[in-house]
Amino acid sequence: MLAMEVKNWLVLIVAAFVFVLGILKRLNGWYYAAKLGKTWPKLPPGDMGWPLLGSTISYIKNFISGQPSNFIANFYIRYGKRDMYKTHLLGRATIIVCSSELCRQVLGDEDNFKPSLPKNINMLTGRKSLVQVFKAEHKRLRRLTMAPISGHAALEMYINHIEHTVMSGLEEWASMKNPIELLSEIKKLTFKIIWNIFMGSSSLESSIGEMEGLFSEVALGFISLPINFPGFNLHKALKARKKLLDILQSIIDQKRLVRKRQGTSWEAKDMMDLLMEVKDEDGEELDDETIRDLIFGKLFAGHETSAYTAMWAVLFLTKHPHIFQRAKEEQELIVAQRPTTQKGIILSEVKRMKFLSQIIDETLRVGGVTLMLFREAVVDVEINGKIIPKGWKVIPWFGELYMDEKLFPSPREFNPSRWDNYVATPGAFIPFGSGSRYCPGSDLAKLEISIFLHYFLLNYKIEQLNPKCPMTYMPFPHPKDKCLARVHKV
Repeated sequence: MLAMEVKNWLVLIVAAFVFVLGILKRLNGWYYAAKLGKTWPKLPPGDMGWPLLGSTISYIKNFISGQPSNFIANFYIRYGKRDMYKTHLLGRATIIVCSSELCRQVLGDEDNFKPSLPKNINMLTGRKSLVQVFKAEHKRLRRLTMAPISGHAALEMYINHIEHTVMSGLEEWASMKNPIELLSEIKKLTFKIIWNIFMGSSSLESSIGEMEGLFSEVALGFISLPINFPGFNLHKALKARKKLLDILQSIIDQKRLVRKRQGTSWEAKDMMDLLMEVKDEDGEELDDETIRDLIFGKLFAGHETSAYTAMWAVLFLTKHPHIFQRAKEEQELIVAQRPTTQKGIILSEVKRMKFLSQIIDETLRVGGVTLMLFREAVVDVEINGKIIPKGWKVIPWFGELYMDEKLFPSPREFNPSRWDNYVATPGAFIPFGSGSRYCPGSDLAKLEISIFLHYFLLNYKIEQLNPKCPMTYMPFPHPKDKCLARVHKV
């Protein structure tokens, strides 16, 4: 009898627990349904998840496990294949956009959608960074910072530095007796390149390795719970950001002293110098916060994504020997056609690397370095009969587009030749964004990667030690061992 009563009580407790969980799971939905009233039924299908957390735990879990596509797949399974879904993500009510047409529409419409990053990313990028400023201020700062990183003359000026850094890095890796973390080493290399371009010959109080390590800690805070408390990734990332900003401020102070001492003979030599020299319509110079945030953002974006893309290109080429050989033959032909008086790469040669350019595009597609962007509806917006409410986050989710069989046949296959005379559906492939928010450093990033792959293809190969290593997407997709490998000179 006692055993039966205990069993009944256990059943009741479990049932009550399931009931309470069910109620909690619906609270977020009920809250927004009450808040939006008659507008609620017009929203796309979806699930608002748990109170406060929404779907964030599931989102982060799938990124850590290396399967971010599972997050969207759950919506497909529950609500069918749609072009939009509603949920609650990273602390905000959110609409996820999954079709190429709607991604392009959202990114190109700054009247109805403004850039609006999750709270943790806002805290890490700074108020004056290009990703946060809007409309007129964005156009102004973008115009002021474009010259040093784009255009024929600027790119030509950087080639020798990129080439020397790449050659030295590859030679050093090949000479090492012990295996290296290829991703970590490439990140150090791309950081050296971007630091020189943006900061010139400014001396570093910290080593390149330490600086790059601080940026890696910042990157981990980008996909994290927005909790600034010891032990959480955001707290670590904010501490790393503060150290980096202190270093940048010390360099600004040094440069201002030099500028004052030299007077009219002073000349701008790098991007930070140019930003210190700029004046607005009222003759006012940019304040230190603006300079720090702009430089911080460009240093981060200029080396992190380039490093991940270069790593994936090396891995894909290594796993596909026939593609490697064709790419190598293209580079050998370019070298063979080079005048005997020419030393090193010139920009016109990079522009002739057609197959290599296709390899980079295919790496950006399959490697999934850029999966999404963040926007916010500034008014209620009706699209295809569904409402996106004012104030809601909007996430164009590119990851699924790049794996869409209709847009890219055999999408999981690494096939650079698919880009031969290929006309992509508008909005289907936009790894550098689109419209007025198109990445201003895209040409510089491609130049970096092209020169790196040029010398890798000609003279080196890698031996990946754990080819079946599990993946993680924190903060960008990579093997959990950071691609442990040996580099061999051919």
